[in-house]
Amino acid sequence: MEFSLHGGVIVALGGMLPALAVGWIGAKAMEAIGRNPDAQGKILPAMLLGMAFAEAIAIYALVLAFMG
Repeated sequence: MEFSLHGGVIVALGGMLPALAVGWIGAKAMEAIGRNPDAQGKILPAMLLGMAFAEAIAIYALVLAFMG
């Protein structure tokens, strides 16, 4: 198996930026729930969906790293 610098950069950036996005989404959701606890039922599903989309980007980066 051959490793390349391009694959490492893709995985590094493709993992770092979605991780920051997931942290930011979680922090803002917890802040919103803290401000209005009654809205938890509406905030939590939207938060999980946003996190899933951010994680999908990381998976796409991993696939690109294996292809390159």
